[in-house]
Amino acid sequence: MTDPLPTERELAILEILWDQGEATVRQVHEALLPELGIAQNTVQTFLRILNEKGLVTFRKQGRSFIYSATVDPEPTRQGLLGRVLDGVYGGALDRLVAGALSIRKVKPKDIERLRKVLEDYDSKGKGGRTR
Repeated sequence: MTDPLPTERELAILEILWDQGEATVRQVHEALLPELGIAQNTVQTFLRILNEKGLVTFRKQGRSFIYSATVDPEPTRQGLLGRVLDGVYGGALDRLVAGALSIRKVKPKDIERLRKVLEDYDSKGKGGRTR
């Protein structure tokens, strides 16, 4: 069975844990407060749910619980992207990319990086062609 995927708020918490390595409820709350403005007990509830899903673990140090992610960032992000690709765009990769490009101001360096990704993908034979 694959790992369960986090919700948007759960992903925000995971991003903090991936960035910091580990954090207490208070540290996660302080990091999220400017962006989300949620209460500390709400953060604690999200961390408990993430633990139940197997996405984080914790250790007790004194009276504090110190949390860390049990999943790696890229497979988690890929799983979420796959859910969006299949659920929102019916698996149509071109529509996903077009949708992403339509909601952001695209800089020339972004286009160049996209071209590089496609060239690398194609040159490794993943594009369905043989060389």
